[in-house]
Amino acid sequence: MAGKKQATGNGAKMIPIYIMGKKYEVPETLTILTAMEYAGYRHIRGCGCRGGICGACATVYRLSGEYGLKFGLACQTVVAPDMYLAQIPFVPANKAIYDIEKLTPDINSIGRVYPDLYRCLACNTCSKACPMGISVMDYVQALLKGDIAGCARLSHSCTMCGICALRCPAELQQFHMAMLARRLYGRYLQPRARHLEKRVKQIKEGKFDPMMDEIMSLNNHELKQRYARREWEPESYENPDWRPEETKYLVLD
Repeated sequence: MAGKKQATGNGAKMIPIYIMGKKYEVPETLTILTAMEYAGYRHIRGCGCRGGICGACATVYRLSGEYGLKFGLACQTVVAPDMYLAQIPFVPANKAIYDIEKLTPDINSIGRVYPDLYRCLACNTCSKACPMGISVMDYVQALLKGDIAGCARLSHSCTMCGICALRCPAELQQFHMAMLARRLYGRYLQPRARHLEKRVKQIKEGKFDPMMDEIMSLNNHELKQRYARREWEPESYENPDWRPEETKYLVLD
């Protein structure tokens, strides 16, 4: 039932849905999030980015005639006739505190910080619940094998909504484990970005300080003029030989 958010659309067919047990008539083209707002709900929390990225609008719903509960992000899931739904504003989970510099990228670190990892039953309930279609069980199994890079890759699209943990019969906190794996990967295993290290070194050496001083000396009107006159770098396939007209701000060495 996932789909892109659509505009209300004049003339759209009205369908009944049930928000926390109360019946409303809403246009069939709406996502759950916009349908709730159409029905009069005001979102203070649980709406987030509205783009399927932040995972703040986790929603549980049941479709007419189906026995199983379904899960989705309210900003990405289109309503259906006689859908019963309720939003989950937050998934409580124990977030471990650790010093990444005192950990090593292996199973020992993961197991020490999140020992519940070893309770995994490999039942795949977590994967079935994930609104992003992530194979959660596979990245948990990767962790159990000490494959930090594999877990980081498989969990890359995780929005941290926590629904996997809600459905887990062994009460794992998969999304926090995956976050730790991605941090360990980025800290210890990912190939170093040499160009970034070079840029950081240039910053520390003060090579950009004169430019910052110049920017900081401008008033609002001058800043807006600079912004309006800025050069746009084209996509590399459009003009691979492009060079900026203004080169005095380039710091190459």
